[in-house]
Amino acid sequence: MLRRKQLGYTQEQAAEKSNLSHQFFSTVETGRKNLRAESIIKVAKALEVSTDYLLMGVINQVDINNISKSLSKLNGIELHCLEEIIKNYFIALGYDDTEK
Repeated sequence: MLRRKQLGYTQEQAAEKSNLSHQFFSTVETGRKNLRAESIIKVAKALEVSTDYLLMGVINQVDINNISKSLSKLNGIELHCLEEIIKNYFIALGYDDTEK
Protein backbone atom coordinates (compact mmCIF):
# COMPACT_ATOMS: atom_id res chain seq x y z
CA MET A 1 0.00 0.00 0.00
CA LEU A 2 2.82 2.40 0.83
CA ARG A 3 4.44 2.07 -2.59
CA ARG A 4 1.08 2.45 -4.33
CA LYS A 5 0.47 5.67 -2.42
CA GLN A 6 4.03 6.91 -3.11
CA LEU A 7 3.27 6.59 -6.80
CA GLY A 8 -0.05 8.39 -6.31
CA TYR A 9 -2.10 5.45 -7.55
CA THR A 10 -5.56 4.60 -6.32
CA GLN A 11 -6.28 0.92 -5.74
CA GLU A 12 -8.20 0.95 -8.99
CA GLN A 13 -5.29 2.44 -10.94
CA ALA A 14 -2.79 0.00 -9.42
CA ALA A 15 -5.13 -2.90 -10.15
CA GLU A 16 -5.50 -1.77 -13.75
CA LYS A 17 -1.72 -1.42 -14.19
CA SER A 18 -1.33 -4.90 -12.68
CA ASN A 19 -4.03 -6.33 -14.95
CA LEU A 20 -6.02 -7.44 -11.89
CA SER A 21 -9.57 -6.62 -10.90
CA HIS A 22 -10.03 -3.76 -8.46
CA GLN A 23 -11.93 -6.03 -6.07
CA PHE A 24 -9.20 -8.68 -6.11
CA PHE A 25 -6.45 -6.07 -5.69
CA SER A 26 -8.31 -4.59 -2.72
CA THR A 27 -8.66 -7.97 -0.98
CA VAL A 28 -4.97 -8.68 -1.52
CA GLU A 29 -3.91 -5.29 -0.21
CA THR A 30 -5.99 -5.75 2.94
CA GLY A 31 -4.58 -9.25 3.47
CA ARG A 32 -7.81 -11.13 2.86
CA LYS A 33 -6.37 -12.99 -0.15
CA ASN A 34 -2.94 -14.03 -1.32
CA LEU A 35 -1.41 -13.53 -4.74
CA ARG A 36 -0.16 -16.29 -7.01
CA ALA A 37 3.36 -15.97 -8.37
CA GLU A 38 2.34 -14.52 -11.74
CA SER A 39 0.16 -11.91 -10.02
CA ILE A 40 3.02 -10.94 -7.70
CA ILE A 41 5.16 -10.28 -10.76
CA LYS A 42 2.42 -8.16 -12.35
CA VAL A 43 1.99 -6.06 -9.20
CA ALA A 44 5.75 -5.62 -8.77
CA LYS A 45 6.07 -4.38 -12.36
CA ALA A 46 3.09 -2.05 -11.99
CA LEU A 47 4.48 -0.55 -8.77
CA GLU A 48 8.03 -0.43 -10.16
CA VAL A 49 9.56 -2.50 -7.35
CA SER A 50 11.22 -5.89 -7.17
CA THR A 51 9.30 -8.95 -6.08
CA ASP A 52 11.77 -9.16 -3.17
CA TYR A 53 10.61 -5.75 -1.97
CA LEU A 54 6.97 -6.59 -2.49
CA LEU A 55 7.19 -9.88 -0.59
CA MET A 56 9.84 -9.20 2.06
CA GLY A 57 10.58 -5.48 2.08
CA VAL A 58 14.13 -6.23 0.90
CA ILE A 59 15.70 -3.86 -1.61
CA ASN A 60 17.67 -5.40 -4.45
CA GLN A 61 19.38 -4.19 -7.64
CA VAL A 62 16.04 -3.79 -9.47
CA ASP A 63 14.92 -1.24 -6.87
CA ILE A 64 18.25 0.59 -7.02
CA ASN A 65 18.05 0.69 -10.82
CA ASN A 66 14.54 2.17 -10.62
CA ILE A 67 15.84 4.94 -8.35
CA SER A 68 18.79 5.57 -10.69
CA LYS A 69 16.42 5.82 -13.65
CA SER A 70 14.38 8.43 -11.77
CA LEU A 71 17.51 10.38 -10.82
CA SER A 72 18.70 10.47 -14.42
CA LYS A 73 15.73 12.72 -15.26
CA LEU A 74 17.08 15.50 -13.01
CA ASN A 75 19.33 18.30 -14.19
CA GLY A 76 22.48 19.22 -12.23
CA ILE A 77 20.85 21.77 -9.94
CA GLU A 78 17.92 19.48 -9.17
CA LEU A 79 20.27 16.59 -8.43
CA HIS A 80 22.34 18.69 -6.01
CA CYS A 81 19.19 19.90 -4.28
CA LEU A 82 18.08 16.31 -3.86
CA GLU A 83 21.52 15.42 -2.50
CA GLU A 84 21.08 18.09 0.20
CA ILE A 85 17.64 16.74 1.06
CA ILE A 86 19.08 13.23 1.38
CA LYS A 87 21.95 14.44 3.58
CA ASN A 88 19.48 16.21 5.87
CA TYR A 89 17.25 13.15 5.95
CA PHE A 90 20.20 11.00 7.05
CA ILE A 91 21.06 13.53 9.74
CA ALA A 92 17.44 13.45 10.96
CA LEU A 93 17.63 9.64 11.11
CA GLY A 94 20.80 9.89 13.19
CA TYR A 95 23.23 8.52 10.61
CA ASP A 96 26.76 9.82 10.84
CA ASP A 97 27.38 11.58 7.53
CA THR A 98 31.03 10.49 7.65
CA GLU A 99 29.97 6.84 7.36
CA LYS A 100 30.24 5.40 3.88
